[in-house]
Amino acid sequence: MRIGIDVGGTNTDAVLLDGRQVLAAVKTSTTADVTSGIVAAIAGLQEQRPFDPADVRAVMIGTTHFINALVEARRLAPTAALRLSLPAGASLPPMVDWPGRLIEAVSGRGYLVHGGHEFDGRHIAELDEAEVRKAAADMGRAGVRSVAITSVFSPVNAEFEARAAEIVAAELPDAAISLSSEIGRIGLLERENATIINAALRELAAHIVDGLASSVTGAGITAPLYLSQNDGTLMDVDFARRYPVATFASGPTNSMRGAAVLSGLDTCAVVDVGGTTSDVGVLRHGFPREATTDVTVAGIRTNFRMPDVLSIGIGGGSRVRDGAVGPDSVGYELTSKALVFGGGTLTATDIAVAAGRAEIGDPSLVAHLDKGLVEAALRRIADDVADVVERMRTSAEPLPVVAVGGGSVLLPDELAGAGEVRRPEHYAVANAIGAAIAQIGGEVDRVYAVEPGRRDAVVDAAKQEAVDRAVAAGASPSTVQIVDFDEVPIPYLPGNATRIRAKAVGELQLTDAKGR
Repeated sequence: MRIGIDVGGTNTDAVLLDGRQVLAAVKTSTTADVTSGIVAAIAGLQEQRPFDPADVRAVMIGTTHFINALVEARRLAPTAALRLSLPAGASLPPMVDWPGRLIEAVSGRGYLVHGGHEFDGRHIAELDEAEVRKAAADMGRAGVRSVAITSVFSPVNAEFEARAAEIVAAELPDAAISLSSEIGRIGLLERENATIINAALRELAAHIVDGLASSVTGAGITAPLYLSQNDGTLMDVDFARRYPVATFASGPTNSMRGAAVLSGLDTCAVVDVGGTTSDVGVLRHGFPREATTDVTVAGIRTNFRMPDVLSIGIGGGSRVRDGAVGPDSVGYELTSKALVFGGGTLTATDIAVAAGRAEIGDPSLVAHLDKGLVEAALRRIADDVADVVERMRTSAEPLPVVAVGGGSVLLPDELAGAGEVRRPEHYAVANAIGAAIAQIGGEVDRVYAVEPGRRDAVVDAAKQEAVDRAVAAGASPSTVQIVDFDEVPIPYLPGNATRIRAKAVGELQLTDAKGR
């Protein structure tokens, strides 16, 4: 058995699975401290279907903790960005395109030193170790507690980043260090941004992961804990402490993976209607289609792995006023503020109850709502969601639509231009199911100089490295396979430069309480 938990802005959902069979499913309100909501969710599973905690092999959690901390600019560590790029790469300093409030929130400092590589691994300049030591000493005097190190073309060759990290660690032994070669893709500024964000969240990550772990062990469960990543795969708690940025899109990703399992469709559009937002993405071969362009997070351009998702401010907790639905939401206060719960705020949930689409709270409290208002609100929701689904299509081929999430009762049985809307069994907790069935992945994304006649060997080596990374992360070797592969020649660079991306995925290798 395994437990999947997804922490959203409004609800915390949990499921107990035996293989792919759902034994129990609960939806509880997200609490301000989040961890007590997780404890309540696990207790709800125990109440619905009693189980021996020792029989649970793994617990998977998807959390919004880290993306929320960045968006709200709170609990971020004082962070420095060290870029190895001189004499090149000096025109745009680190954090040049960041919102001022976020630079202030991380006490952002930038340092430029000599170093970096060309795309084929040649040195732009040798790493100046004295410059790195001088920068590290200044960081120490400024009270920096986390450092992001970025070198030009480090995804091709990370030797300078690794050496700079050794020097900084010697000068600042208590500082957390993040390397861009382990986080982002080709593209200096966007990769640097992603690394700085990761560095700023490192202290919070240790605190949050410890809290999640204690909430699970407090329920008597000693099984290993995993967190969901942006690409629909899992990471263990040690990885999560080092790379909190990898959890940013785990919510919509979990819902999409859950939709694939529940509907039996591996290629479709998924509309996840939660309490605050509706997230629309596309599944390809059972995994979310990844964004091919830079992704902006809290006003910062980044290029780490993120699903291609469009979000609109429509959910079960959305406020309804003057014919408009959202984008603001009552969030986790739905059970106290919505009309059906005796509150004084008209929400989308009240509209769904008044229309007979949901049985929540006290229907008599919304019996007075004007039918015209109810129909207009539902029509507005359907039109807005249909528009987003249409924007996500990349071909003329019809794309089946699967609706999941508790708020999907707001959607009609058919969407304009998209046809029938499918709501599979357990659709309300698809996000928790997606977390519970998530697999282990490994990815390679690099620019290779492909010599004539060597193309097949280079491709095979890249695929094998992706497989090896998946196995090293905890995948069962016999189940690993390549699920995504891209090969893009870069004609403006010499030497038959080709960007190769390979992604491998396999089943989590589980052991029981006795280590078998």
